[in-house]
Amino acid sequence: MSNKPPLRREEGTEFEEEDQDKEDAELLEDQEEGLEDGEGVGSARCRGRGSVGERFTLYSPEEERKVLKRLDWRLVAFMALLYMMSFLDRSNIGNARIAGLESDLQLTSSQYDWLLTAFYATYIMFEWMVLLYRLIPAHIHISLCILSWGVIASLQSVVTSYRILLVLRALLGIGEAAFGPGLPFYLSFFFRRDELAYRTGLFISAAPLATSFASSLAWLITKFSEGGPIAPWRLLFLVEGFPSVLVAAFAWGYIPDSPETARFLTKRERKVAALRMQDERETEAEVEAEAAMSEKMGIGRRQSRLSLPEIRRTLVDPKSYLTALMFFNCNVAFSSLPVFLPTIINDMGHSPVTSQLLSAFPSLLAFPILLISAHLSDRSASRSPYLVFTSLLGFLGYTILALSSPSVLALPSWLRYVAIFPATAGFFSSITLIISWNLNNQASATGKGAGLALLNIVGQCGPLLGTRLYPKKDAPYYTTGMTVCASCMAAVAILALGLRLVLRIQNEKRKKTSPYDGDGKAEFLYIL
Repeated sequence: MSNKPPLRREEGTEFEEEDQDKEDAELLEDQEEGLEDGEGVGSARCRGRGSVGERFTLYSPEEERKVLKRLDWRLVAFMALLYMMSFLDRSNIGNARIAGLESDLQLTSSQYDWLLTAFYATYIMFEWMVLLYRLIPAHIHISLCILSWGVIASLQSVVTSYRILLVLRALLGIGEAAFGPGLPFYLSFFFRRDELAYRTGLFISAAPLATSFASSLAWLITKFSEGGPIAPWRLLFLVEGFPSVLVAAFAWGYIPDSPETARFLTKRERKVAALRMQDERETEAEVEAEAAMSEKMGIGRRQSRLSLPEIRRTLVDPKSYLTALMFFNCNVAFSSLPVFLPTIINDMGHSPVTSQLLSAFPSLLAFPILLISAHLSDRSASRSPYLVFTSLLGFLGYTILALSSPSVLALPSWLRYVAIFPATAGFFSSITLIISWNLNNQASATGKGAGLALLNIVGQCGPLLGTRLYPKKDAPYYTTGMTVCASCMAAVAILALGLRLVLRIQNEKRKKTSPYDGDGKAEFLYIL
């Protein structure tokens, strides 16, 4: 491998583009050879991100900012659009319920609950497909997911019985399980640990936007299609489901598999995008190589093989289960309120049309709160303080709702509606921080994938409870459901503090035993 020192872009110095490209290509080739052969990793790292001065040896801060901005606008924004479409197709059944679905199909309260449960049952069973992001090119995997849920969601518009709708909801869970849970893992191919929460927040912020959009669209469809030849709930499923089929074709040619294959970046920008991730790739490769060596097995290229030792290591790590329990509790609220909110507001005394419109506003307010908490979390490189705050915000909203019945506080309906706002903002923001925290504290790529799969397998059991918390017999106050959700949000705060303590102790041990590796780079430390 070449030992030639890399060029540095100093301010006021001009480089010939051809010479710069040649140097960059040579360095990238050297680094890749080192990672593949298991040699020269230290040599590659010293040109990478080891310090602020070293970080920009091959690109300027201005170039990095430009690349990040383009990734945000072209990649993260598109992922947010896709996530919004997927969340729309899973949660619009709540709007369809009061738009005539329940009466036309003669559904009981229990049958409606089973329609929600069917989605999450298959969603949980197929969480393992998160690992397919590591094995199948992303543009193929994501495009097929979009196509599958778009077709299934559209077919809901022609169902004639409860049983057919139940089957379609189960199939919809499979299509979405292969997509959404793995998105943070996919974004980790393009963004560093301290950049991930905000980007995860950007695409998850599409969930409250989807809820708000679904409610607004349901209001329009219900208002203008009543008495028409097609039932409003059928139009709702079709109008919100079919666009995904069209987007799938575009996604195939647009979605990059890695920074090096992003067509919306220039040749130079692709190099910068790859170079800025080199240090994290080396850390992942070293961890997996170490695990593989202990098992006397080789390691393949990134995104092409799974490290079984790393999967086992993740599955026996207690920290993984602490995070998964947080996700479980938060998901009880996250999964239930969006699909029951139109009904809850309807039971406050509003008409179905007005209830559709009022359902939009709590999620709309959650959008900026989610982004602000994620941005501050990334900026401070800390997760737990913001997670505790957002979970307690949700706890406050649910506690007010739980105490609103005539036998306790006898709160008026307008105050109950106001309490929905902090509850919604709390669980949407907390979900973002939990997912980011889980990814941040896995050193290897396989560990991230396995950790995310475990997080979702355990955490997505929360909806099995959440979707059964609001039976009609508990209307209009739904005290039991609100109390359970308040308790779950409080549990998230307690678990976050516990995990912070565990990680802090382990960080102190790591600093004492091995504060620096052979290249002068700090040992992998957990984000608190």
